[in-house]
Amino acid sequence: MGRITFYEDRNFGGRSYECSSDCADFSSYLSRCNSCRVESGCFMVYDRPNYMGNQYYMRRGEYSDYSRMGMFENIRSCRMIPMHRGQFRMRIYEREQFGGQMNEMMDDCDSIMDRYRMSDCQSCNVMDGHWLMYEQPHYRGRMMYMRPGEYRSFRDMGYSNMRWMSMRRIMDSC
Repeated sequence: MGRITFYEDRNFGGRSYECSSDCADFSSYLSRCNSCRVESGCFMVYDRPNYMGNQYYMRRGEYSDYSRMGMFENIRSCRMIPMHRGQFRMRIYEREQFGGQMNEMMDDCDSIMDRYRMSDCQSCNVMDGHWLMYEQPHYRGRMMYMRPGEYRSFRDMGYSNMRWMSMRRIMDSC
């Protein structure tokens, strides 16, 4: 079971809120959030309620100042990433609604353009495991957490005008 503690101020100051599961909106507990400690497990944190907005992957460790890390100023929701043992499998599609070129992945891919000659990825089906998608090759830029399920349109999920160019399995011992 994971555990993360959020703090209103940098360097773990001010009021705090501890969480050990998904939390869709903790603005009623904290007026702002500028640092956190991940005691155990792995989490995705979001700058808007209901798991929306910019996302960041957090594993065990201390994050004393989000601004120095190039992150957003406030975290509003978080999702615990369960530990996955077993194989990883995901199908990525060039277009929405599982259209266009399709490729099945079972390991990390630092560039879909180099490996598959795909210039875009607009939908996917995650069959096994938990994945992070990145907007730029070599696991850079904004990220999106993908758990098992069908994702028919990244645009409908609020990611219009974004390209997802690299994918990585979440293999940390969360």
